[in-house]
Amino acid sequence: MRQIDRGLGLTRSLAGCFRDRRDPRFVEHALPELLAQRLYALALGYEDLNDHAQLRRDPLLATACGKRDPLGEDRVDPADRGHALAGAATLNRLELSNNRTSRGHKLPHDPAKVEACLLTMAVRCLPKHAKEIVLDLDSMGHLLHGLQEGRHFSAYYDGYCYHPLYIIAGDLVLWAQVRTSERQTGAEVVAALEQIVPAIRRRCRKARLILRGDSGHCRPGIMDWCEAQRAVYYCLGLQQNPRLVERLAPALGQARAQHCLCGGVSVRVFTEFGYRTRDSWSRARRVIGKAEVTAQGDNPRFVVTNLPADGFAEDKDRERFRPARLYEELYCARGQMENVLKQQVLDLGADRMSTHHLASNQLRLWLAAFAYLLLERLRAIGCRGTHLARATVGTIRLRLLKIAAQVSVSVRRVYVRLSSAYPWADLFRLCQQRLMALAPPG
Repeated sequence: MRQIDRGLGLTRSLAGCFRDRRDPRFVEHALPELLAQRLYALALGYEDLNDHAQLRRDPLLATACGKRDPLGEDRVDPADRGHALAGAATLNRLELSNNRTSRGHKLPHDPAKVEACLLTMAVRCLPKHAKEIVLDLDSMGHLLHGLQEGRHFSAYYDGYCYHPLYIIAGDLVLWAQVRTSERQTGAEVVAALEQIVPAIRRRCRKARLILRGDSGHCRPGIMDWCEAQRAVYYCLGLQQNPRLVERLAPALGQARAQHCLCGGVSVRVFTEFGYRTRDSWSRARRVIGKAEVTAQGDNPRFVVTNLPADGFAEDKDRERFRPARLYEELYCARGQMENVLKQQVLDLGADRMSTHHLASNQLRLWLAAFAYLLLERLRAIGCRGTHLARATVGTIRLRLLKIAAQVSVSVRRVYVRLSSAYPWADLFRLCQQRLMALAPPG
């Protein structure tokens, strides 16, 4: 984890988003060390700050965070000796410094800089010569179990929650923004895209961008913005209404007939047509209709897009944006983004919104996204071409990080002895060799 962090320059860049107002004479934990401790612990599955009451004793974690005294024997306060790392209270003050003004909260952060840092780090991991990049939009309901600032009741999630916006490119989280749950699903997407698209353009100058999302993100403002940009396209779910269902009636009738003739097997028939709402849309747009009949009944679905039906002249496959393939191969592939969000929540505790303040909960969401980026790079670089190349970050953690070892510390070295019965020793050795070859950024 330390080697990936140094290769990306992640904690060094993130530390630049904070201001350290502490008196240097009394500082034992530098800001990059505090951030590394928090991020590595999140990557290891310790999202609760209380876990650091024991983690601060871990000599291997202390070594990874850059501590020259991994046993904590040289601490100034005798009560702290034996604890090389910061405790839960110190890390809590780091997260709450934007909300409190007491003398103990002296590490405030600039939210705009942290947001830009996550975007910059993630965009740097995109293939530089990519020809097409798909940006997936989605939001989640992070339930709250207290009186957190900005909480609102959501009937959909049946509880008080936040409604964060995620924007993902492949397996990379580019954007993670906490929103209160009274906001619409598509709210603030354009403001996010105005930062994301230029950042991608600086990295991948000739890439075609395709925005993909469900019907909650099918907003006139989003579509108008995409149409006004160069090489920015959209493929968005469209909520059905009587007019759309009426336009789909011929295809739906054909699907019902095939369903009867095929003995009840599910049947899909695709069609496309031009459509414009009466008031909200500024122009007519291309709509793909899916007329599906299953054993449970009719299941019509719609997608709106500005992708050309005949494809692009530079593409070898000019048929990929025809109705059936666009829906089944492009739009339905957004399910992979759901897997990334599950890893964020289930493996990294990104929904742990347990502080009172909105700003500190936003910081926690960003920290979880940074921890995911570290694990994603471990998977992409260290596990490339192995059976773990498409594993979840939770599996990566169990196979490569949370393994039994004997750690001993001498005057000059920290020794880590792994069991000879460790079943993934060859994979561990391969990852270690690949990661040690990473050079820190200039």
